[in-house]
Amino acid sequence: MSNGTKPNYVKLVEDTPLPRIALCRQDFPSDHIEDPAAAVRDAMAGADCTARIRPGMSIAITAGSRGIAAFPELVTAIVNEVRARGAHPFVVPSMGSHGGATAEGQTAVLEKLGVTEPVIGCPIRSSMETVEIGRLDNGMSVRIDRLAHEADGIILFNRIKPHTSFRAANESGLAKMLAIGLGKQSGAEACHSRGIDEVPVYVDLMARMKLKRCRILFGIGTIENAYDRLARVVVLDSEGMLEAEQPYLQEAMANMPRLPLGPVDAHTASGDLDVLVVDRIGKEFSGTGMDPNITHRFSSPKMQAHATLRISRLAALELSPRSNGNGNGAARADVVTARLEVAFDREAVYANALTSTVLTQAHMPMVMPDDRSAIQAAVKTCGAEDISRARLLRIPNTLHLEYLYASEAMLPELQARPGIEIVGSLEEMRFEDGHLVNAWPEGH
Repeated sequence: MSNGTKPNYVKLVEDTPLPRIALCRQDFPSDHIEDPAAAVRDAMAGADCTARIRPGMSIAITAGSRGIAAFPELVTAIVNEVRARGAHPFVVPSMGSHGGATAEGQTAVLEKLGVTEPVIGCPIRSSMETVEIGRLDNGMSVRIDRLAHEADGIILFNRIKPHTSFRAANESGLAKMLAIGLGKQSGAEACHSRGIDEVPVYVDLMARMKLKRCRILFGIGTIENAYDRLARVVVLDSEGMLEAEQPYLQEAMANMPRLPLGPVDAHTASGDLDVLVVDRIGKEFSGTGMDPNITHRFSSPKMQAHATLRISRLAALELSPRSNGNGNGAARADVVTARLEVAFDREAVYANALTSTVLTQAHMPMVMPDDRSAIQAAVKTCGAEDISRARLLRIPNTLHLEYLYASEAMLPELQARPGIEIVGSLEEMRFEDGHLVNAWPEGH
């Protein structure tokens, strides 16, 4: 784009200096599982509740829309274990309103995540049709996927992790999969109908009713380490499942990565940052595209009141293709790029926002033509006393935080911080065709 065709607002930022940056590496506990299939096999062999699988039974296995570590391998392993016991498994896309709240869209989300019938070796049966299995005391309908309900048994499968919008005894995991994922759009809408702060109340009530009235055999939960690698596979009996899940949530919370700000021994970052640059947002990184447990930019005012990290400006550069157009998370940025806006599919985003009742997640921030102008807009408006010395971090996404770039002004504090190493030399931010090209290590 020549100077003659640049919008005037771009001209207002084009002289903004950008700080030099250096590649850094964070060190987190790295225990992980090398063989997901063996982990599933061992976990199921060690749990008495798996004996509920009988030869000839049709078994529905849930699969959500999250980017779970070793997701296709884990689903395939569960399918194989069910078949080895003489039953007939099939996978049910279980993701509430995601995938544009259509059966085809939900199958497409699984395909983007590598879960297809040829890969997992069993049918994927996708439908948005639900059946009512009861009503709560307030009259709210409790619904479950019809195909799963008609099966002889249901195996819940999900990652256990902190939720992005609330704190409760059970957050993201088997309880939420049961209440919202298997509830499809109608169930998810009911769960969210009283506002985001009430979601954990209805997750608990709906999950407990379904555990009593539906053929839930057991649940399989995974926990990941800070490097987004599989760290644990657990099998939880349907009896007492919600209580059994709770200590694993605490383990998952302790495992989460974080930005290198605030006390080293805290589970989460704290303090002030002038600019955060996030290369990619998307559903594979967080249900909200950009995990607020990392950025501390929450949709819920109740959660935001307890945020300990204050980021003055956040620039998001790209929407992951694997997110299938679902640009949730863009709203939590201050500025995005034109290429992110083009990839933003209102059909997917608006369906999600209307179901969750959190309309702010469908907002689009300031849009700049490219990475350079987006970062310059963030730096220019960050409020730093000297923007040429802005405290800036750049991360690939909010799930993978082993490597990050830090601005020159941050290097003294990072050099003195345990658990982080400056592994690259100071360099200018480099752009090709407006895209930031300072490289990440291979494979990251």
